[in-house]
Amino acid sequence: MVNRVFRAALLSMAACGLALAAHAQTPAPAPAATPAPAAQAAPAPAEADPVVARVNGEAVHRSDVQRMVAQLPPQVQQMPLEMIYPAVIEQLVNSKLVAEAGYKANLAGTPEVKDEIKRAEERAVQRAYIQKEVQSRITPAKLDEAYQAFLKQNPAQEEVKAAHILVEKEDEAKAIIAQLKKGGDFAKLAKEKSKDPVAAEQGGDLGYFTKDTMVEPFADAAFAMKKGEVSKEPVKTQFGWHIIKVEDKRTQPQPSLDEVKPQLEQQLSKDIVTNVVDDLRKVAKVETFQLDGSPMPKEEPATDAPAQSAPKAEEPKKN
Repeated sequence: MVNRVFRAALLSMAACGLALAAHAQTPAPAPAATPAPAAQAAPAPAEADPVVARVNGEAVHRSDVQRMVAQLPPQVQQMPLEMIYPAVIEQLVNSKLVAEAGYKANLAGTPEVKDEIKRAEERAVQRAYIQKEVQSRITPAKLDEAYQAFLKQNPAQEEVKAAHILVEKEDEAKAIIAQLKKGGDFAKLAKEKSKDPVAAEQGGDLGYFTKDTMVEPFADAAFAMKKGEVSKEPVKTQFGWHIIKVEDKRTQPQPSLDEVKPQLEQQLSKDIVTNVVDDLRKVAKVETFQLDGSPMPKEEPATDAPAQSAPKAEEPKKN
């Protein structure tokens, strides 16, 4: 059974005319059928876009289902297609029937429908033009330039791989440090005594981290230590008292171009869209008016002249 969220989404789509807009074009007449030769009587392979329904002879394809699902809220799109498919196909059939009735009522030629089709066409042309410009302008050279700028803005940071033992009291921490100096096993003591349950299961291991990801007293102490060193004094933070062991130090590897390519393409796309619109406005004659259609008030020209200071009051004459 399809949940309420999905049904509400379908009703909303129907109310807004989204389902009908997909069928706002008069269907082309089907070509006359020609008998297939006997040699072609064998079953055809599965179609790439199979017919999933027919409404008064007009086909509904799997791509129609996919388009409708793409218009639904994200939480519905995450549901298994098999679960929502019956409701989607039902809505598509209803949309076809209503559209067909509208055509029979000669509504396709009304000013309202023509205006809506024109605005839908403009939106489609806008998307197509922007997509074409973005694809043509995001060249390998532009991507590499953006990647080098990204690396410069995000330099490699130093990382420390450390383990810790966390206890509540300073005396406990000092006692553990004394045990370690006598040859105690750090990982074993972490599992037995640490109050950090997640790290304790790993023998106190915290993995690699950068300085800004840890609280300041802990980070300052860890990054000041050498590889293989154990803190000689416990380090206090708001969580308690820490004994730290630095196991390794390295420079954080920077991401490859492939790893940040989607992020770079997104940023480049935004810049390209802005540039495209700016370039179009430079050569266009644009007139804007107030909400009631009257002319916009003229802007006063900016002046660079410094404001004159008020005259000083005359000082009284001395006798």
